[in-house]
Amino acid sequence: MHVVGAPARATRRLTHAQGADRTGLGRLIELTAAHSAGDALVTVALAGALLFRLPVGQARGQVAAYLLVTMLPFTVVAPFVGPVLDRLRSGRRYIMAGTLLARGLLCWGMAGAVHTSDAVTLFPSALAVLVLSKAYNVSRAAIMPSLLPADIPLVTANARVALFALVSAGAGAGLATGLSAAAGPDWVLRAAVPVFLLCGVFAVRLPRHVDAPDPEDDEPRPRWRTLLGLRPDAGRAAHPGAEPGVGERAGAGRAAHPDAEPGVGECAGADTGAGPGVGSVVGSVVGEAMGANAAIRVQSGFLVFFLLFLVQDGHLRGLDPAVALALLAAAAGAGGLAGAAAGSWTRSRSPQLTVLATLALATVATVAAAFVFTIWTAAAVALVGAFAQGLGKLAFDAIVQREIGEEVRSSAFGVAETLLQIAWVSGGLLGLVLSLFVAGPAGLGVMSAALALAFGRLLTLRRRRLAARPAAA
Repeated sequence: MHVVGAPARATRRLTHAQGADRTGLGRLIELTAAHSAGDALVTVALAGALLFRLPVGQARGQVAAYLLVTMLPFTVVAPFVGPVLDRLRSGRRYIMAGTLLARGLLCWGMAGAVHTSDAVTLFPSALAVLVLSKAYNVSRAAIMPSLLPADIPLVTANARVALFALVSAGAGAGLATGLSAAAGPDWVLRAAVPVFLLCGVFAVRLPRHVDAPDPEDDEPRPRWRTLLGLRPDAGRAAHPGAEPGVGERAGAGRAAHPDAEPGVGECAGADTGAGPGVGSVVGSVVGEAMGANAAIRVQSGFLVFFLLFLVQDGHLRGLDPAVALALLAAAAGAGGLAGAAAGSWTRSRSPQLTVLATLALATVATVAAAFVFTIWTAAAVALVGAFAQGLGKLAFDAIVQREIGEEVRSSAFGVAETLLQIAWVSGGLLGLVLSLFVAGPAGLGVMSAALALAFGRLLTLRRRRLAARPAAA
């Protein structure tokens, strides 16, 4: 018992440090870590069923079919998740519990589908698991500010959640790999069932203050598309019914949010009812951060499938294919952990600059690997890409949590998660196709050009926004 109890107590001290035990943040960290372990089990099981048990050519077709069959409906369904969660703020704990319990039941059905090779059942079930996972992540991100201790910045709190989630996912992936090799991927999915069911029980035990009052039926609906900079009218007017948090709070006080980027607060709060202040500045800030994260997600999806099939086709030499895949996976895992650790330790006062810096870092690493392409530079770019994705997403979450009010925050996170998932799938499909026709340097050269264009565009948008600030003032 001591062997198990000592690590458990040490983990509890870490998750509940700095007042996280009083606000409930510690419970959310532990719940998200268990949730990530369950997701890792599902990911390993699907990879084993769709990829590693098939010849390379057939595996490409299965992967492409999975990405298309699950992602196309996802793009239709996922944007509705956020608005539904915004309308049901008083039951967030039960919604999170429901997503976990439903995934447990779906995993049981998917296990049977994998065992009988029933793709008609497997793909729709995988879609449902994906949508429910995103619903949990959206709810988790939306309630984070209500669980934030006074002395922990948003970026640090997000990083602490991500760090424990990554460690738990890594442990779950290791156990799932062993179980899949010994008993098959269907038993990995069966093992995920009790994990999700227990998580659903623990979700109900989150503090009651994460549940906010539901909006009134006649309450004007804020324009989350405007706040994300996704509508052409983003600069014309903010919604007259928007909560002060969208405009007044974001700028009223620069004191309340000392880490706000210069100009965001003043311009956003300069016009509390309508005018160019709220929509244009807040929308531009969040939109720029989302654009940078989308570019990094495209690179992430590209690297996963491009490098995977290069190794399986024998075009990335230097190590045995199994060892090479293990090296790339370890590098990506280490990069993700490093990104979460960097976010946990940083006290950066400008998450927006952090997002742009991560995109610049990913671009430079990809360019370097394109010129000097070996298994080791491939591992290096996988590590840097995972680091950029992890740290950039933490900074993006902090920007959304800080700049967008609670009455529309779930909708904003919902559409952001959808667009980031689409970006990852697009990159994955690009990598899958290019692995058929080009060598490693050429493929990374294509991705380098795309990242450089995205970075240049975002720098131009940022300069224009900062140049327009004096005029808005």
